[in-house]
Amino acid sequence: MTAIHHINCGWLQAYPNRRVPCHCLLLEDRGTLALVDAGIGLLDGQRPLERIGRQLIEMAGFQFAESDTAVRQVERLGFRPADVSHIIVTHGDPDHAGGLADFPTAQLHIAAEEKSAIDAGDWRYRSAQFDHRPQWHEYAHSEREWFGLEARPLPLGFESEVLLIPLFGHTRGHCGVAIQQGDRWALHVGDAYYLRVELTTDDHPVSAMAAQRAADDAQRRASLEQLRRLSRDHSDEVQMVGYHDITEFPPGVISYG
Repeated sequence: MTAIHHINCGWLQAYPNRRVPCHCLLLEDRGTLALVDAGIGLLDGQRPLERIGRQLIEMAGFQFAESDTAVRQVERLGFRPADVSHIIVTHGDPDHAGGLADFPTAQLHIAAEEKSAIDAGDWRYRSAQFDHRPQWHEYAHSEREWFGLEARPLPLGFESEVLLIPLFGHTRGHCGVAIQQGDRWALHVGDAYYLRVELTTDDHPVSAMAAQRAADDAQRRASLEQLRRLSRDHSDEVQMVGYHDITEFPPGVISYG
């Protein structure tokens, strides 16, 4: 069965809000490693204005610390960065894609719709974060279903199945990542919600920010309703985590410090 390591690969803090993490996963299976998203990278900290830009740094509150990068987190777990053969990209926003360049030989797995938006020069992406010419693998529409949602299987060679789950709206091709865990599943929802409280209410202040930052808010809300359905009807089978809710890390993995 695929082992899942929960790692924090960066912090964002737009005052007066509390800082929030960049919750990535490191999947370990048959001697092969795969990342789910790549967080804030080494080069982002070394050349922040070039790779991210002052306006976004200040608006989102990017924090730069080499020790938080995915490549250093992988090393801290006792692995070599070169052992990361795959990176599954939920979407291409800068706080998710900055670390891609730190794993230049990894194969990148992404929804075809998201890759098209990146290639089209969508304003929300930072082309400098893709200048290392990554090895893209794009996945288009699939007839496969997973708990009533479309599922796009990823050929990682793992013992456990790993699926891209379209959860469009935050970006044009935003996806979650489902990882089989025996008779249960883990689902990394990316930014389909910012905080878990969104599964139960539309009245939290974060909901307004989620709507503002969505490429298509109607799609975002439809995807969120699907996650609410999963939480309501399949909580015994699917465990969800998002990218920015610190409470979803396993105990002892992370603290505000």
